[in-house]
Amino acid sequence: MTDTYVNPLIERFATREMAELWGPQRKFSTWRRCWIALAEAEQELGLPITDAQIAEMRAHVDDIDLEKAAVYESKTRHDVMAHIHAFADVAPLARPIIHLGATSCYVGDNTDLILIREGLELLAGKAAAVLARLRAFALKWKDLPTLGYTHYQPAQVVTVGKRACLWAQDLLMDIEDLESQRQRLRCRGVKGTTGTQASFMELFEGDSEKVRLLDQRVAEKLGFAASYPVTGQTYPRKVDTQVLRALAGIGESVHKFATDLRLLQNLKEIEEPFESTQVGSSAMAYKRNPMRCERACALARFLMVAPLHGSFTSAVQWFERTLDDSAIRRLSLPESFLAADALLNLYLNIMEAPQVYPKVIERHLNAELPFMATENIIMAGVKRGGDRQELHEAIRRHSQQAATRVKMEGGENDLLDRLAKDPVINMTRVELDQILDVRKFVGRAPQQVEEFIRNEVDPVLARYPGHSSIQSDVRV
Repeated sequence: MTDTYVNPLIERFATREMAELWGPQRKFSTWRRCWIALAEAEQELGLPITDAQIAEMRAHVDDIDLEKAAVYESKTRHDVMAHIHAFADVAPLARPIIHLGATSCYVGDNTDLILIREGLELLAGKAAAVLARLRAFALKWKDLPTLGYTHYQPAQVVTVGKRACLWAQDLLMDIEDLESQRQRLRCRGVKGTTGTQASFMELFEGDSEKVRLLDQRVAEKLGFAASYPVTGQTYPRKVDTQVLRALAGIGESVHKFATDLRLLQNLKEIEEPFESTQVGSSAMAYKRNPMRCERACALARFLMVAPLHGSFTSAVQWFERTLDDSAIRRLSLPESFLAADALLNLYLNIMEAPQVYPKVIERHLNAELPFMATENIIMAGVKRGGDRQELHEAIRRHSQQAATRVKMEGGENDLLDRLAKDPVINMTRVELDQILDVRKFVGRAPQQVEEFIRNEVDPVLARYPGHSSIQSDVRV
């Protein structure tokens, strides 16, 4: 219990792994790794930095005294300078060369890019775990016919597995976006205060080639193939927008899935997991609410607006940089990754144990199937010598009467019984039932499921061999 506000993304929704990625320990230890990479590269290119200085820095990467850093920041009003002093306190030999030639964005921006890279990797792996569950679900139910809907009105028959492939296809696109963004990332490198590398030209006495090599070597030490070729004081803020758009795509996909499942749960066809001691309502003891899906829709709405923060920030970066990007990015980047993580965690949890009710699905399908089969009945009647126009009129009349019985009287759909008694139709109820064989109405849905999984899903899952070990962690 605390008397101050706690971010619910941390307290209730995101996993510990993602929360730790964006936590202070990871952030400031990465700052120190950036300072070490800079010192190593500067030493390799001839600056008078000793092995002892670098060794001392390496020995204190993770022992960060956050309280002491906070004291320094209260005096300097500058977080980077505060952590330079805190680092120098535990690595006094290195004090003269920590942050040599660098600007604050050297550690801040390069660290953000490292954390973004790791965050994208975590999300892609978790999305693959969800995809694997969708794969199993689609294969299990690939042959189960269910009522398809357009405009949320009964349409043609699909299968439960085929519908799941729609959800999986959205997630596939998200994984491709996450992978693309991760592959495109570069580091900010060592560019100096306005991107000209003037401070490093001074350090290396005008040797442009050494400064170029310094930038390249630091990038490689930080795990990047290259740095952005030109920058102002910061890396291009459009990068944030592009990354946030990929995360927002996860929000779109999860919202679509969760909305579909909420509608299906209302129909009592498919339900999200419900634990034995779970309470659906404090007042209505019988309630079985789609809590997970409702939470997912709420968090998805939060995430889907995140790219706006990137767009607005990128648009107002005057010339080489303004500091009005700082405060918003402290919110938009971590919280968007936390929200995306929470959404995939919920998605995974739901797909670990969804409840399917074939008998309810069959009842709903049978209530509408006679209407859907009328065109087939007309074709069969014509083959038996009937007049197409007379058949159409008879079926139209009986369909309206059956619909009235269903809607106005609350009765069962008796269209087939009506048609079997009409001499114009000239078919028995047995013959009509044969026409209504539901397997004739699903088209290639089962084959589409198998082809989609074989050609699209399995190659992606092969890139994530650890997906089966990822489990959900829905705490509340």
